Amino acid sequence: MNGKQMESANQQTGTGSTETPGMGPGNGPACDVEPPHSSHRMPALVLGALGVVYGDIGTSPLYTMREAFTHTGLPLDEPTILGILSLAFWALVIVVTLKYVMLVMRADNRGEGGVMALGTLAHRGLGSVLGGRAIVALAILGMALFYGDSLITPAISVLSAVEGLKVVTPALEAFVVPITLAVLIVLFVFQRQGTGRVGIFFGPVMAVWFATLGVLGAIQLVQAPDVLRALNPLFGFELFFLHGWVAFVTLGAVVLAVTGAEALYADMGHFGRAPIRLAWLYFVLPALLLNYFGQGAMLLHHPETLENPFFHLAPDWAQLPLVVLSTAATVIASQAVISGAFSLTRQAVQLGYLPRREIRHTSEHEVGQVYIPRNNWLLLVGVVILVVGFGSSSNLAAAYGVSVTGAMAIDTILAAVVAWRLWRWNPVVVIVAFAAFLVIDLALFGATLLKVPEGGWFPLVIAAAVYLLMTTWRRGRAILADRLYADALPMDLFLQRVSPQSPQRVAGTAVFMTGNPDVVPHALLHNIKHNKVLHERVVVLTVIIEELPRVSPQKAVYVEKLGKGFFRVVLRYGYLEQPHIPRALELCRRYGLHLDMMETSFFLGRETLIQSKTAGLPSWREPFFILLSKTALSATEFFCIPPGRVVELGTQVEI
Repeated sequence: MNGKQMESANQQTGTGSTETPGMGPGNGPACDVEPPHSSHRMPALVLGALGVVYGDIGTSPLYTMREAFTHTGLPLDEPTILGILSLAFWALVIVVTLKYVMLVMRADNRGEGGVMALGTLAHRGLGSVLGGRAIVALAILGMALFYGDSLITPAISVLSAVEGLKVVTPALEAFVVPITLAVLIVLFVFQRQGTGRVGIFFGPVMAVWFATLGVLGAIQLVQAPDVLRALNPLFGFELFFLHGWVAFVTLGAVVLAVTGAEALYADMGHFGRAPIRLAWLYFVLPALLLNYFGQGAMLLHHPETLENPFFHLAPDWAQLPLVVLSTAATVIASQAVISGAFSLTRQAVQLGYLPRREIRHTSEHEVGQVYIPRNNWLLLVGVVILVVGFGSSSNLAAAYGVSVTGAMAIDTILAAVVAWRLWRWNPVVVIVAFAAFLVIDLALFGATLLKVPEGGWFPLVIAAAVYLLMTTWRRGRAILADRLYADALPMDLFLQRVSPQSPQRVAGTAVFMTGNPDVVPHALLHNIKHNKVLHERVVVLTVIIEELPRVSPQKAVYVEKLGKGFFRVVLRYGYLEQPHIPRALELCRRYGLHLDMMETSFFLGRETLIQSKTAGLPSWREPFFILLSKTALSATEFFCIPPGRVVELGTQVEI
């Protein structure tokens, strides 16, 4: 997905504005590598990673062991318990530690991680058109699957924590769903405040949470250390030998232990590789293993605690405080997933996979802390439907894991391409290593697919809808760009026709935004046609969103004097940066272009899209694309252009 290949994907016009990021002069490497995190900040970064990165996987002990037995029909005996523990242990070691922490996290795009960064690297390495399209499709599918996960995680996490009240006293069972809904509604209402104000507490709270997990598990382990035999992988194989197909079905519950693993990679840009690895290896992983094995030890000797083995780890006097702590931990986990959905949406908008939308920055220091109102309320509606519709965390567990395992398999495929083409690994090593990871991922994915009739259809429907939305928008923007620039007048030819007498020149500066700086913008031609004038200074402006997180200041602005008062300006932004046109134009002074905003007018085109019978989008997609275009945020707002300086000129385009 280099710049030219991404031009069509970067089209960002939409009904109500014309600004189509395209390619201009001076294309090339546009970002410097981020400096490494200094060692003196390492403790703070590790603590921050505990609060943001590990919330999802850190709350999995609330329901994983219970679900492994509740709906599978496995007997609650010693071989089965040891087999389940063995599978959970090796899943955490192989999938999370070896695959994500040790291997996939090496694939960073200038310090940033996530399926989008991985897809960009894989596309860069593969190069071929056909293979590049497949990589783009996989990256979009990975993003779509993440949205399904971002709905289920808050619902199942908070619900499973509040269900601890039933352990405290069964009389509170009727209040579980209402309390869960109240907690979630408050969580989403406060999203607009940003995580910055309360984020300082996330790390310490999660540190207490993981310490509690470890202590509760260790107490049981001391009383029944024989459960540690489950470290032997043979117990996992024995489970399949004894129970066959039922053991495979159980993988759908075991996968709950690794949900959230992709967050390790996706949040790498916030904390860096080293803090995330240190937090996992020396704190999170030991705490999780102690807790899982502690639950196993308790189930071996007290099978009656299967109703909710996690909360039964605590003595009676500590159960209510544990409910409060676990609720806080699940709220933090939900916050992290919601923030991740906002961040991913922002990247997708910047790269042209989604229509522009209102994005509010909630922190002056952290670019990743954003709030997207439309997404926030859609997520809230979805989460409320899930809680009310499924009613319990056990029922929700049937829907959980499908999207996660699908995304994990996509990560493995993309990482294999990166290792082969960018890291130049021996193809045999790539095949052996990643085939092993892919077999495990597909086994987990296959097991979760068995949940589809019981609720697993929900994240798949969400993922399919998001995939349809993103591919329709991307393809539609590419077709619209072709329509807009198919018969465009080359800029060089236009300048030859401009004379001092015609058209008449007026004082001031006119800025025309376009996705193709080599041709005359439609808005410029319309202005001449209807107003019969040209400003004494004309700026043809192109904004390019690079496939890099941030663009260095030296490469962010390009100015070219075309003569006769015309300038070509190319502004480059990373997909984690917020475009701000007036602020960027101020930087043009160093290149000899002085703009006074009070004497500058921005001419934007307003396209009215019309369904067409000509080749283009499939007829069933055309209304969908037109509707999406109408919902896109105007360029005036998205690029922070002063509304009083904007002139819009309309045109009709068949799509």
